Amino acid sequence: MGGQRAIVLFYRSLCKLTSLTAFTIKDNQSVEDFKIIPSISNSKFRYINPFLFFQLKKKAQQNNATHILFEHPYYAWLIFLINHFTIFKTIIHSHNIESERFKSIGKPWWRILWHYEKWAYKNADMIWFITEYDKQYAIEKYHVLANKAVVIPYGTALNELPTENELLLSKQFVQEKHNIKEDEHILLFNGALGYKPNLEAVLSIVEKINPILLASNYKYKIIICGKGLPTSMNELKEHQDKNIIYAGFVDDIDVYFKACDIFINPLNHGGGIKTKLVEALGFGKYAVSTKNGAIGVSEKFTEGRLKIVDDNDWIHFSHEIIHSKLMRNSNQLFYNNYSWDTISKKALDSILL
Repeated sequence: MGGQRAIVLFYRSLCKLTSLTAFTIKDNQSVEDFKIIPSISNSKFRYINPFLFFQLKKKAQQNNATHILFEHPYYAWLIFLINHFTIFKTIIHSHNIESERFKSIGKPWWRILWHYEKWAYKNADMIWFITEYDKQYAIEKYHVLANKAVVIPYGTALNELPTENELLLSKQFVQEKHNIKEDEHILLFNGALGYKPNLEAVLSIVEKINPILLASNYKYKIIICGKGLPTSMNELKEHQDKNIIYAGFVDDIDVYFKACDIFINPLNHGGGIKTKLVEALGFGKYAVSTKNGAIGVSEKFTEGRLKIVDDNDWIHFSHEIIHSKLMRNSNQLFYNNYSWDTISKKALDSILL
């Protein structure tokens, strides 16, 4: 999932610059360049386990840690204890304003989370926000001190465009696998479809965007990747004759990014930066997105590759697809601002100043 990829790819770059140890759940037996200690219980009660404080303190001391980085604000109580009863500095890596995200998908307890999240940010020594919007929200609503807040966006592992041969081989693979003709543009959407905003985006594609495209002379196929599609939607089989292909969970999503001509991102809800959009742009793809879907990604760094339209304006959204002018440039301006190597250096510099 996007958030998990964000953490792993960030750590892979960060560990090149500093010693990094990941203290994680027992199920996480990954092999990485950074050290992994899978000692936290897999139980859902781990978020309220008071003994975790003593475990974490001991592991931090054994590994000569100076800072403890928390992914998300869900361990606010633990951050409070670390700050008051140890010498370690604490950082929260915020992927969204969580209370606003749950509010947007209709969770009634978002107000409780709002106060809990505020408490977490109050106690942390520093917060890394994924977008400028989230940073400003925290400063204005949660009264986070500006000198504690830094924007550390989601990035791309690429530092240069894939070769023409890589793109060609990927496109041929996808065309053959899904019976797509050479003169048909490949439009891609991917995401965890058990997440309501992503599922709503699929419905917008099927019910709003695709009918407009069908009424045009545009030649295309839309591929939707991701697991979690409700069984009631029957793998979108009733739309197969309407240029829509449901590929499900694919072994290597990078192949589909390389193969597509246009990445479509019709999200109207959900907070934070949309990781799939950054990844698509990292592969040098042309992308069409709603405003919500493009939060945290600046058009000026994409050199014309990203077209942003108002939320729910499906006529304009479809028009940008149909009249897209595919381009190829070095993409260096994007890499200079969104590569993980650049982002990791910025993150480390923020705590060493």
